[in-house]
Amino acid sequence: MAKQLTKREENYSQWYNDIVIKAELAENSAVRGSMVIKPYGYAIWEKMQSVLDKMFKDTGHQNAYFPLFIPKSFFSKEADHVEGFAKECAVVTHYRLKNDEKTGKVVVDPDAKLEEELIVRPTSETIIWDTYSRWIQSYRDLPLLINQWANVVRWEMRTRLFLRTAEFLWQEGHTAHATKEEAVEEAERMINVYADFVENWLAVPVLKGVKSPNERFAGAVETYCIEAMMQDGKALQAGTSHFLGQNFAKAFDVKFLNKENKLEYVWATSWGVSTRLIGALIMSHSDDNGLVLPPKLAPIQVVIVPIYRKEEQLKAITEKVGEIIKDLKAKGITVKYDDRDTFKPGYKFTEWEMKGVPVRLAMGPRDLENGTIEVARRDTLEKEILSVTDIANKVESLLNQIQDNIYQKAIAFREANTSKADTWEEFKEKIEKGGFVWAHWDGTPETEQKIKEETKATIRLIPINGEKEEGKCIYTGKPSEQRVVFARSY
Repeated sequence: MAKQLTKREENYSQWYNDIVIKAELAENSAVRGSMVIKPYGYAIWEKMQSVLDKMFKDTGHQNAYFPLFIPKSFFSKEADHVEGFAKECAVVTHYRLKNDEKTGKVVVDPDAKLEEELIVRPTSETIIWDTYSRWIQSYRDLPLLINQWANVVRWEMRTRLFLRTAEFLWQEGHTAHATKEEAVEEAERMINVYADFVENWLAVPVLKGVKSPNERFAGAVETYCIEAMMQDGKALQAGTSHFLGQNFAKAFDVKFLNKENKLEYVWATSWGVSTRLIGALIMSHSDDNGLVLPPKLAPIQVVIVPIYRKEEQLKAITEKVGEIIKDLKAKGITVKYDDRDTFKPGYKFTEWEMKGVPVRLAMGPRDLENGTIEVARRDTLEKEILSVTDIANKVESLLNQIQDNIYQKAIAFREANTSKADTWEEFKEKIEKGGFVWAHWDGTPETEQKIKEETKATIRLIPINGEKEEGKCIYTGKPSEQRVVFARSY
């Protein structure tokens, strides 16, 4: 199975696709650019949902659900927003089909044309702020802290499983506040929640900052972001949180009566992460043997494979393994006993290695006699023979070690592929090699666009409260107060 994987060094893009397919995470569907998330891939997303949902509720947010369809007129109310999404919108024009009498084929009924076209949700700011205009009347209604778990549709031309698909799953938070300060604080709080989640659960280190005007979310005053580095040196935006100012409140006339009995527009934020995080997880940790999962998000943390020739051997091993499984589950560890008789142990080892299960235990007749068990860790592929005595505690400790090890490995990779550039020639050379390049920029959208056109690199972030360092823009030579992070990206 592993031999069928394209090597990372040969073709990184194909290697990624191979893992998604062979680890049974997802596959392409009959709908162009849309994917089927298979049970194993969806189990990873469910674990992500579970953790994030608790983090959101711990910070005071509630879940709600809003319509998939948005009246087209809503997008006309916020000019920057519609401009940002216009080219990606799927539009519903009719509400009925019929059988063609001549051909017998199903066709759109021309008499069923909608009075107003509906946009299939690319993001929910417009429909939610129309709703908030009815929910918010007084300062007593604020802050309003809402999150939605949903699907969205953005008609992408070039798609890749998990990373960029026409339809994907995500969560989107939308909050309303009485003051600018509260809204900014909320936007910053949520980007910190995302950073905590990605680093401590996905084991992926991130940089935090704000986007340049060119890269800012359509309709936002400020976009906070976290950026991660993949193993090919490209950046991947792992989460964003937007301070929307009063743009949407003014567009949808969302006012509240303040404590002084005066009407004011509310202040807004929105923030979200998506199934793209599964792509980040794959590209950050996996190897030429398949998927490598951080234990905290692995659907199966431990797999146990019996090795036997006779049925009585299997029966004795199964009895002993039952005790081990009970002890592991008592510690909250998810475990699978793979006693399928249709595959040999070698095949099972390769299959679970491909699926990234963090720890594999194997027990044969000799292990049973000696009171031992073979323990293999997925991150390093190291094996050792351990006593079954207190094995649950040993496995628990090992899972923690694996979580930390893959995080430290990712940090080391990022550091090894991060550099500074002070001249245009030096910048082009380093961008070509990949990784993050810290360089001076004159602060203009025009210069950023020219750099992008000539090198395919964009400003991934401007550090928040970053160290000030006088310098000259690598492209124009104009003055600059601090370095920003450039990279090619997904």
